[in-house]
Amino acid sequence: MLTVTLYTRSDCHLCEQAKADLQALQDKVPHRLIELDIDSDAALKDSFALEIPVVEVGPYRLKAPFDRQDLLMTLGAASDRRTQLERVDADTLQAREHRGKTITGSDKVSFWISRHYLALVNLFLLMYLGLPFLAPLLLKVGTIGPARIIYAIYRPLCHQFGFRSWYLFGEQAYYPHAAAHIEGMKTFEQVTGITDYNDPYRLAARAYTGDQTVGYKVALCERDVAIYAALLFFSLVYSLTGRHIPPLHWALWVLIGMVPIGLDGLSQILSQFNLHALVAFLPYRESTPFLRTLTGFLFGFSTAWFGIPYAEESMQEIRQFFIKKFAVVQATDRETIQIS
Repeated sequence: MLTVTLYTRSDCHLCEQAKADLQALQDKVPHRLIELDIDSDAALKDSFALEIPVVEVGPYRLKAPFDRQDLLMTLGAASDRRTQLERVDADTLQAREHRGKTITGSDKVSFWISRHYLALVNLFLLMYLGLPFLAPLLLKVGTIGPARIIYAIYRPLCHQFGFRSWYLFGEQAYYPHAAAHIEGMKTFEQVTGITDYNDPYRLAARAYTGDQTVGYKVALCERDVAIYAALLFFSLVYSLTGRHIPPLHWALWVLIGMVPIGLDGLSQILSQFNLHALVAFLPYRESTPFLRTLTGFLFGFSTAWFGIPYAEESMQEIRQFFIKKFAVVQATDRETIQIS
């Protein structure tokens, strides 16, 4: 038997008419009618609010306005298609229909994730951003072991150079590399005595975590802190505004997010290679905390603005699929009980 899904809402005259027409066509084309109120889920409302009534049967979809003849033609086409599929491979069709009438544990998990994925993303970002700030707090109170574990966890994920990091509980919020030429600030070399002249990999600057006077280093660098803070900020704004912000155009993502961080980071890296061909027009430079924070924030915010709305579109499709499947299973179960 065909399954027909009618997307409807209360106080909708056209929806009532479509339902009456479908019931009138039961004798000509038998079918199981599933009604879904679009106001029951935000995904349904976003998709069908301006189109109801909407009728789906197999791969066919009718949007208002339509009449009984349009419904008859659509039901007939779906019935003919089902007949052809039975002739070609009845076993495959039956197996697919059985899956469509069975709710599995993975179905429930997938549906739950599609509804709560953004909360999970926010929780992950909050934890990922929060632990690096917990490390200096632990050092401050003398809990050294757990602090070292946090630094070790983030070490493969971030360079953790002491002159490109924030500090808590010290004289300054940051201690720049002398090459940054920031006036009025003690440099990293001055407060630590560590230089990188004979240390091409800057291992000492990476391992340094601070002390009571200097303060204690955050386990993520300045740029990474800005990136993940911006990701979290947009994700929270997107959640609080009802998930209706459209995605950022890819060209703007490149212009706002990629170009500034690329110019700042790439020019810094290339200048510090001391290549003779570049020295003339790209002298040695060290970026500043302001530039790292600004470019990191622009990259993180624009990346989230570009990606999260597209993720929401995909999750809406998943939610719609399972809402429809659960409704079909419930209708099938009711029919089975009535027959019994």
